[in-house]
Amino acid sequence: MSGNARILVVDDDESIRTVFKINLEERGYFVETAETGEEALAKTKAEFYNLALIDIRLPDMEGTELLTAIGKSVPEMVKLIVTGFPTLQNAVEAVNMGADGYVLKPVDMDGLLSLIEELLERQREEKRYSEEKVSEFIETRARELRSLSKSGLHP
Repeated sequence: MSGNARILVVDDDESIRTVFKINLEERGYFVETAETGEEALAKTKAEFYNLALIDIRLPDMEGTELLTAIGKSVPEMVKLIVTGFPTLQNAVEAVNMGADGYVLKPVDMDGLLSLIEELLERQREEKRYSEEKVSEFIETRARELRSLSKSGLHP
């Protein structure tokens, strides 16, 4: 299930934003939309999103530029490029700039929903793993400090 994941849909076509929003909300996701790259950047600075669906062609910038900008500010966000203009160059560039997937328009909604859930599950597992590692580090460091304290040494 969605686990209340937050998704940002970035596309200049209102009908595409609406279709994605309706389908994703029916699956239990919280969805917001943006028409431009600048609007998307503003939203990602104000709120956390687990995943972004990014059109490759936006009115104010290329989707790959947005990928790079989002990747720098929110590296853990899953980013999918959506395009009606597929080329090998676009696909390679998108992946090289941090895309986690490349989806072709017209979109197979069932396939997209499956891909989103798979990527979000991977994101959840990576977060759990990171949290476990931080917890292990803290516990180990606390033991070290207790040992130093008992022996009269200072860190």
